[in-house]
Amino acid sequence: LFWKATSVPNFSYMGARLCNYLSHHLTISPQSGNFRQLLLQRCRTEYENRDEATKGDETTRKQFHAFVLFLAELYLNLEIKGTKGQVTRAEILQEGLRELLNALFSNPVDSNLICAVKLLKLTGSVLEDAWKEKGKNDMEEMIQRIENVVLDANCSRDVKHMLLKLVELRSSNWGRVHGTTPHAEATPENDPNYFMNEPTFYTSDGVPFTAADPDYQEKYQELLEREDLFPYYEENGADLSGPGEL
Repeated sequence: LFWKATSVPNFSYMGARLCNYLSHHLTISPQSGNFRQLLLQRCRTEYENRDEATKGDETTRKQFHAFVLFLAELYLNLEIKGTKGQVTRAEILQEGLRELLNALFSNPVDSNLICAVKLLKLTGSVLEDAWKEKGKNDMEEMIQRIENVVLDANCSRDVKHMLLKLVELRSSNWGRVHGTTPHAEATPENDPNYFMNEPTFYTSDGVPFTAADPDYQEKYQELLEREDLFPYYEENGADLSGPGEL
């Protein structure tokens, strides 16, 4: 499941949802730890190699970036149930994402910066709320790092533009809209976060989009035409990848 979520394009969201389901329903015997513990142990290997990975070759960085985005989806989708029945996010993932961002910004080549932008677009509002609850200014520090990169780093003009648009998004409270009354019903028209539980996909040039995007159908069709997501899929033992098969 980890390999699939970090190697099959755009499977990280569904992989994270599956991990959440299994963390609540899968019993492991003999008891060698629960599913969530084993999953996070598996993630730790890539996490501890973050500094080397951001400085590696193109293939190494690409694999690392897929891991980063999978961890972001895990942070959003993995539910931890407290002793009183309350549902929270995994604290260890919150801290891990901050360190992954630091590693990406510490080696500001284009691909690392694009990954950081995707990560913050995906989780920025949730991370900032969590940090503010603890009285931390971590997001302010991240924005300052971005501004320093724009001024000093030798990255492309397009990537600098992406970074500036991210700063602009954050200055508008991540695009969140609050109703005029406390009980105003959220709709796709008045709240950009209406589709927060939808998967995030990426176009061929790395631009994220969700069902909230006005060009969603067109972009999604382009994605399907560009990538065969399950080339060796079998159902009931029948190989569906043969010539002439749909």
